[in-house]
Amino acid sequence: MVVPPLLRAVIMGPPGSGKGTVSARIIKHFGVKHLSSGDLLRDNMQKKTEVGILAKSYIDQGQLIPDDIMTQLMLNELKGLDGYNWLLDGFPRTVAQAEALDKECHIDTVIDLDVPFETIKCRLTARWIHPASGRVYNLEFSPPKVQGIDDVTGEPLVQRDDDKPETVSKRLQAYDAQTKPVLEYYRKKGLLKSFSGTETNKIWPHIYAFLQTKLPDVSQKDAAIPR
Repeated sequence: MVVPPLLRAVIMGPPGSGKGTVSARIIKHFGVKHLSSGDLLRDNMQKKTEVGILAKSYIDQGQLIPDDIMTQLMLNELKGLDGYNWLLDGFPRTVAQAEALDKECHIDTVIDLDVPFETIKCRLTARWIHPASGRVYNLEFSPPKVQGIDDVTGEPLVQRDDDKPETVSKRLQAYDAQTKPVLEYYRKKGLLKSFSGTETNKIWPHIYAFLQTKLPDVSQKDAAIPR
């Protein structure tokens, strides 16, 4: 029996492009290990590891975490995933990080969620939350019964600073400036696979069909086993 080679994939997309939803579906259907740089950073900061303390000092000053710190953090974590298919999320963010990753392992494919910035702006700025419970409303998909008011408590809803229009515009511009060179780097290598659209549910079937050429759908196997 020939063992298929392990999949080494990266997912890229601006904040609000549906990366979290798509990653969750990839994990569910293809059983890959998901390694998110954001989750890993938060975990290290919470545990107050050496890297976590260092990273927090940059974040507290509003600075980007240097390439070497991010690279060290991610590559250390990848050592434990040698025998698994994996999906990297939020890394590499710069060409220097992509080059460092290349030295350690061969990337097979880079999934790029190409969602128009206008769509993302509408999506993110439509998000309002009830601070006490964490309930999230979206003015487009799941609006509150009364505008600006929580359905359960009747308390006012607030918009997170991250979701305010001016902040969203800044985040998207920063992503564009930082990540375009990385997309170009992978495009030149012939590894970039872009999926364009405005709705995650319409983009997903194309991503699913593409990944099926590389990995079996494990969720169907599980479904055949009586629970």
